[in-house]
Amino acid sequence: MAKIYAVGVGPGDPELLTRKAERILRSVPVICSPTGSAEASSYALSIVEEFLDRDRQEILTQLFPMMKKGPELEAAWQLAAEQVAERVRRGLDVAFITIGDPFLYSTFLYLYRIFRAQYPEIAIEVVPGISSINAASVAADLPLGIASDRIAILPATYEDDYLRRTLTEFDTVVLMKVSRVFDQVYGLLKELGLDRSSAFVRRVGAPEEEVVYDLSSLVGQKLDYLSLLIVRKQEIP
Repeated sequence: MAKIYAVGVGPGDPELLTRKAERILRSVPVICSPTGSAEASSYALSIVEEFLDRDRQEILTQLFPMMKKGPELEAAWQLAAEQVAERVRRGLDVAFITIGDPFLYSTFLYLYRIFRAQYPEIAIEVVPGISSINAASVAADLPLGIASDRIAILPATYEDDYLRRTLTEFDTVVLMKVSRVFDQVYGLLKELGLDRSSAFVRRVGAPEEEVVYDLSSLVGQKLDYLSLLIVRKQEIP
């Protein structure tokens, strides 16, 4: 039987793909490309487009509504799993592409859960990718950790008390999904005196990449969904 490849395509720069990821993407007959709305193009697909041959490969666009949970979202996951399973059973290898790494806040993890429970006979091979966290750290010139530094990675949507405790207890904190709650997070960073030891990074690795150190300039702005915030309390000796 054929298999499913979960391929991390990195944060945005095609040159950051691993050699293994490129080899698989060039060879498989089916590419699964997730998108959040019927009108939106797949960012993951735009990263790997140069490696694909649309005359030879099927590009299967799969719609996953931008919501945390609910019957509509679960139905979308089930349909996506059925579409992939049907092709695998016909002997076609399938590559599901995902931004960054498949096992870190990835779209693929929801499908992974379904396949493990409902299609255990189908083999899954995960191909790691460079995450936006690693790339953003380099872009912002903020090393994530050295020696005994403690690092925390979490969605910025956590409640204030939990976020405050994390910012207090860890040396480096990476906040994902920060765009919608930025003003609230900025207020907390300013209160803790951390607003000037932080960097906001958007679309790292893409032509639109931007690194902002003056966080006050972002208050009240509509921010890119593909962005994160790195808070580094300690200077590198």
